[in-house]
Amino acid sequence: MSFKAPRGTVDQLPGEVEKWQYVEDNIRAVCRAFNYGEVRTPIFEHTELFRRGVGETTDIVEKEMYSFRDRGDRDITLRPEGTAGAVRAFVEHKYDKQPLPTKWYYMGPMFRYERPQAGRMRQFHQFGIELLGTKEPAADAEVIALALEVGRALGLTQLRTEINSVGCHVCRPVYREELIAYYTKHKDALCPDCLARLHRNPLRLLDCKKERCRAISKDAPSILDYLCDSCEPHFAAVQAQLKAMDIPFVVNDRMVRGLDYYTETAFEIVGEGLGAQASTIFAGGRYNNLVREIGGDDLPGVGFAVGLERLLLAMEKEGVQIPSAVGIDCYVVAIGKATDDKASALVQTLRQNGFRTERDYMARKMKGQMKAANRLNARTVAILGEDELARGTVQVKQLASGGQEEVPVDNLVHYLQQCLEQEEQ
Repeated sequence: MSFKAPRGTVDQLPGEVEKWQYVEDNIRAVCRAFNYGEVRTPIFEHTELFRRGVGETTDIVEKEMYSFRDRGDRDITLRPEGTAGAVRAFVEHKYDKQPLPTKWYYMGPMFRYERPQAGRMRQFHQFGIELLGTKEPAADAEVIALALEVGRALGLTQLRTEINSVGCHVCRPVYREELIAYYTKHKDALCPDCLARLHRNPLRLLDCKKERCRAISKDAPSILDYLCDSCEPHFAAVQAQLKAMDIPFVVNDRMVRGLDYYTETAFEIVGEGLGAQASTIFAGGRYNNLVREIGGDDLPGVGFAVGLERLLLAMEKEGVQIPSAVGIDCYVVAIGKATDDKASALVQTLRQNGFRTERDYMARKMKGQMKAANRLNARTVAILGEDELARGTVQVKQLASGGQEEVPVDNLVHYLQQCLEQEEQ
């Protein structure tokens, strides 16, 4: 019987995984510059956390979660997104009682049951940030700036920032009723999903991708006409902050986010020319009620998330060249059985001194070992034969130049350091 990876999952193999490491390393560098610390939460949580945090009427909770009963008859869900778990950790470990704000980032696998397609898998990987404890518009602008800086660090140039305000508990109910009244007039033309959401979550109708529903939404009331005395100046201040930071943006009053916890600022950073299914890369916004909903103090928060698969797809579409590994520093060639132990000792010494080193484990002849060194793109080869073993030396060959020199074993580390430094100059 042969096995394959489950549908919607992929193996990340050597040669490909280095691209992921490149993305992850750049993300961590940007987060350090913005003073965000990494948080790692469990891959599974109690299902109720996502029902309360993400929202009962969202597609994630209704259709996409991987939920199951464990052996203790607990209702468990593989995490479909990162914010709910991060906020749960913030509350559980009493960060809401400590000096604020708290600035965290996370990276790791998430799980949603949906049709696999470009940039969207059932096990996918997400990077996100959470800035908890402040309602200042500068925090909203910082989150957007961090997302754009990640894009810049990864070589993405075709990014467009769209922002909106989705209101709060004061103004959104009024707008909600206006939306219901408007869409009720057109309910005979709505798709089944929009019809089902009409009274439960009417804002999601603005986000429908069906052409007939998109046509109806063009004349729907705008949330910006209903913002309250708190939300309107906050949204204006966010725009002023972005302008002060020289960050271009457009206001898109039809943009809503698919999670119930969003309030006030919502934003998307879109990759131009990536196709309809992969256009949105970064997405996030403010969630001022989530900490309280999960059992903490009444504290605001703002953040975003991005799928690493989406980032890699965007980089590929833009033709970003990811630096490839340059090969290994040294390949130790051992000739004759008597040299085997000393070859292993040499390899160990070189590795402990930071050299990327390899040797033969297939009992190849010298010619086969030299071929292996070339396949691995070795910069140098240290040849140890029985004569060298007796003299306490090795023959060091630089594959690029072809130069070769006999070097005392005790001086090998220093000699290789000099060789590699000269190559880099």
